[in-house]
Formats: sequence, C-alpha cells, structure tokens
Amino acid sequence: MKLHEYQAKTIFADAGIPVPDSRLATTVDEALDAVDEIGYPAAIKAQVHVGGRGKAGGIKIATDREEAERYADEILGMDLKGYTVDSVLVEAGVDFVDELYVGVTMDRGAGEPVLMVSTEGGVDIEEVAEENPDAIAREHVDPAFGLHPYQARKVVYEAGVDADVALDVASILSTLYELYEENDASEIEVNPVMITSDRDVTAADAVMNIDEDALFRQPDLAELAEESYEDDLERKAGEYGFDYVRLSGNVGIIGNGAGLVMTTLDLVDHYGGKPANFLDIGGGAKAERVTQALDMVFSDPNVDSVVFNIFGGITRGDEVAKGINEALAEFDEIPKPVVVRLAGTNAEEGMEILNTDLIEVEETLEDAVQRAVKNAEEVTQ
Repeated sequence: MKLHEYQAKTIFADAGIPVPDSRLATTVDEALDAVDEIGYPAAIKAQVHVGGRGKAGGIKIATDREEAERYADEILGMDLKGYTVDSVLVEAGVDFVDELYVGVTMDRGAGEPVLMVSTEGGVDIEEVAEENPDAIAREHVDPAFGLHPYQARKVVYEAGVDADVALDVASILSTLYELYEENDASEIEVNPVMITSDRDVTAADAVMNIDEDALFRQPDLAELAEESYEDDLERKAGEYGFDYVRLSGNVGIIGNGAGLVMTTLDLVDHYGGKPANFLDIGGGAKAERVTQALDMVFSDPNVDSVVFNIFGGITRGDEVAKGINEALAEFDEIPKPVVVRLAGTNAEEGMEILNTDLIEVEETLEDAVQRAVKNAEEVTQ
C-alpha cells in the first residue's frame, strides 16, 4: 500500500524529520490560500502514486500569486501518466545547494533490510543504480538486532556526504529505519534530502510503502488505504479479482498464470519493448474473464498493443479460444492490435478456432512477443 507524499511527510514530521511547511489543496482557491500562508517561492506538487512527477509537469515552482494560480489550475485535474490529479501539496520552497538520496528497503537476496545513501539525489535512484552503482553506499541491517547508530554514520560517510551535515543525515536515516520497522514498511525513502546554504537538512520528498499483509496490525495506516488506492485500472482489477500491476511501458500483457506473465514481461524487455502491465487472470480463461482483461488493457491509454499468453491446462486450448472469440465479439471495435499465443492441451485446435479477422496468432511465445513489440513501435512512429 502506497502512501501519498503528504501522508508520508506527516509521519516523518511527527517522528522529528525536518520537512518544509506545506498544505494539502484540492481546489485552486485552496491552493492560493495555502500559498498566501506559506509565502513564495512555493512548490505545487501533484499527489499521485507515480515517480518522475517533475519531468511529467506535475511539480511547478511558483514565484508569485499569478504563477501559483496558473500552476494549480494546470495540475489539478491533469492526467499524469494515466492518473488523474485530485489534490496538490503546496509546499514552501527550499533554497538548496545540494541534494542527497536516503532510503531503506528490503534486500530480498540478502534477506535483510538495507540502508542506501547517495550524493546523487534528485533523480530516480533506479537510474543511478543502473548507470553508476558505485554512487550508492549500502549497509545491511540484521533485523534481529536492529540498526546500530554506527551503521547509519558509516553508510553516510561511505557515500561521501559532507562532514558538516553527515550527522544530521545519519539522524534522518536512523529515524527512517525506525519508521520502516515500526510501520511494517516495504520501502521508505527521501529523494531528495536538500542541503541549504545554511547547512540545514530538509526532507523535500517522502516515499513510504506499507506491506499490505501487515495492515492488520497497522490500523491507523489501514485507514489510509482507501485514499491511497491506485488508479481506476487497479481498482477495477480488484473488482475483477485479477493480479495486476501497472507499469510504464506500452505493450499490454495478459496471461493465465504468474509465471507465464513474468516470462512474457521478460521477453518484451528482451526484444526491445516496454511492458505496460502485469495482468494475471488466473486459472481458466472463460469469455467473461477474457472480456474483463481486454477491457482493462484497452482502457489503459499507455497501451499501444496487446500480447495474450495462454496455457491450456485443465482448461483446454479450444475452450480458451472460444472464450477469446466470445470476448472479442463483445467489442464493437478492437481499438488496439492483439496477438495471441496458445500452448498446452488442445492448443492446435484452439489456434484453428481463433478469429484471425480480429486478432493476430503466433505459434511461439517469442514470435508473439516480437509481433506485439513491433505493433507498439508502429503506433508510436
């Protein structure tokens, strides 16, 4: 369960982490009232569960009331990577001279939480990890003993943080670990921690994700679940009973089994495409579930093509094919090209049944993925 920035910052502030003065606003008038109280410059920040908000136009810095009104009007109601912006955080601007990244997450390979610090803050940490992994200092924590103070200091100094602010940054990192542990978080980070000209440190952003399996012992956080629910597609997936995760690409993926879907995601990436989602429709592929799955991927504006990877096990391939045909018949128009690959029991019979006037059919998964990637490329050209 993801918390919004304003929710996470409230928790951070209560724990003693310095954060800028801010107000939540859902209308332009509320945003202007907030800026009048906070002063200029002020950041107008979209509250949606996506990264890269600044690059996508979801964060603006207003230097006067006219700009504040214009930016609030532009951001409220905008579509930001498929998410509608219903609220903004109006926040005091920070006059900074340096930016850092600090965070805590679970290293599943090591089976331990890991502290991470980098002097390359203000950009996606995934980019830093890929392009310059040595720029991220790491320190694992044995959950049986918890975080020792020296470990926070050690990782901060190893990252190359300036000595005059290192202890303050280590203090923020120690508090983040406490919050991570106390709240059953799966990830918690600040990107960036801003260093001002007066050498003060401020958490200018806040990310906090909670393990949903632990919400039964986090009743206060559980109350935020409705507010922090994802976009309409993920809400719809919950209603349909699908395992669904929205991604940033444009190749929609549907499969009946987590392993099949993961393999398809890997192949889309291997052949130069970018997956738009993880969508597992579960056992079987009756017409109703296929219709619901297609409705979801067709509703995603980021999807330019779809690949359907189905394995006929208990449900035979010919039955699956009938379900796909019936599902396609529910649509007046097939808005995006669909490629289907069937395997398993009665797969050959199923391939013969599929309506190739509405979809493309490939015998192998590799061919199906390559066709879907090519279809997406043709749409974007």
